[in-house]
Amino acid sequence: MADIIKADLCIIGGGSGGLSVAAGAAQMGAKCVLVEKAKMGGDCLNTGCVPSKSLLAAAHTAHDARHGARFGIDAGEVKADFARVHDHVHGVIASIAPHDSVERFEELGVQVISAAAEFTGPRDLIAGEAHIQARRYVIATGSRAFVPPIPGLDSVAYFTNETIFDLTDCPRHLIVIGGGPIGLEMAQAHRRLGAEVTVIEGLTIMNKDDPELVEVVRSAMKNEGLALYEGAKVSSVEKADNGELRVSFEKTDGGIGEITGSHLLVAVGRAPNVQNLGLDAAGITHSPRGIEVDARLRTSNKRIFAIGDVAGGYQFTHVAGYHAGVVIRNALFRLPAKADHSAIPWVTYSAPELAHVGLSEADAKEQFGDSVQVLRAEFSENDRARAERATDGLLKAVVTKKGKVLGASIVGAHAGELILPWVFAVQGKLKVKDMASVIAPYPTLSEITKRAAGSFYTPSLFSDRTRRLVRFLGRFG
Repeated sequence: MADIIKADLCIIGGGSGGLSVAAGAAQMGAKCVLVEKAKMGGDCLNTGCVPSKSLLAAAHTAHDARHGARFGIDAGEVKADFARVHDHVHGVIASIAPHDSVERFEELGVQVISAAAEFTGPRDLIAGEAHIQARRYVIATGSRAFVPPIPGLDSVAYFTNETIFDLTDCPRHLIVIGGGPIGLEMAQAHRRLGAEVTVIEGLTIMNKDDPELVEVVRSAMKNEGLALYEGAKVSSVEKADNGELRVSFEKTDGGIGEITGSHLLVAVGRAPNVQNLGLDAAGITHSPRGIEVDARLRTSNKRIFAIGDVAGGYQFTHVAGYHAGVVIRNALFRLPAKADHSAIPWVTYSAPELAHVGLSEADAKEQFGDSVQVLRAEFSENDRARAERATDGLLKAVVTKKGKVLGASIVGAHAGELILPWVFAVQGKLKVKDMASVIAPYPTLSEITKRAAGSFYTPSLFSDRTRRLVRFLGRFG
């Protein structure tokens, strides 16, 4: 039997969260072991954020080229070379991969073991031939695409986000099951690259976001020729007579719909990776929804932490990175640091983008009732948006009557970039006066933040009382 590896910290999973813990802890002097059974970089680098945004970049370029006439630019016929788009996507992955590589982490002093990990006891782990005993463990195994039990699905070829980026030919007709962020991003990307696309969603698309803002995205996608079926529950999938795929679904009115296409993408959510880890042997409470953790991200075994997707909460790369910092403070410095998820932002990278942080209008009204005020600013009133013909969109901020910022949602061009000051406001418990008093450069899209914040004061600034005061003061010269 191999010698026992002793370590201060053992991290299971080489995705964004696990790598952040390993890099930080090793550079702070901790002896770290990192166990990863597949590719370094995890889902984000290999099958998630990086390839999806790279594909979207190509798709948006094709779309802009086709619509250059609005600026007086005629580009002629635009055709996407899907094989070269594939090369672009995988070229971006390859350019980032060295930063997440085994070699880099070994240079940082991390011992990397390429094997599957399994707990054999509360403080013992095996990975391949290695037997590890660490003072603290961090489970950062992420999540995988959830595949629903749809009749016939197991008898046809289908894609998930883990395989869709291997395509080198554009689908003739891509059917997407799922109208969440992943499904809509991939639907619009393939539509802009030349495919016919149909999206089938059991509820409403982007159902975690503000319905008014979602309607802007919905209209944009329909205008681009995407077919959206909402409130449609998929009942079966089968091969059609022509060799393609037929998806049947139940409509809200009780009727049956059928769509035939060439390719199928299943994008109905993600499932935490909790299987085959020996969690019961380690005394860790878990379920198919993830590992149960406390505010300090400790599992029921207090020497073992869980972060990112596997912890059963928000499934975002930036949350995993945030969790890494919380764990380092707890595991290395024995500080009782707690995770605060009240200011977690998210972005759907559709065109237009939709971004959100804090409480929605509905949630704020439920918690605070009539003391909530909604501030608005339209992209159509922004000069930069007019100059770039990107006037579809709006910002909604939710504040108390005393001006405390509770949350904000933005739909429009670059919404993901524009949400950051509102994240700062929610996290820092700022008041709207802090947002209204800043000087925004002109002309920028960021002026919509100042415009929305400034509207909080409009009723009082331009009231009859203010007019009377101005006239009164004017009598004194």
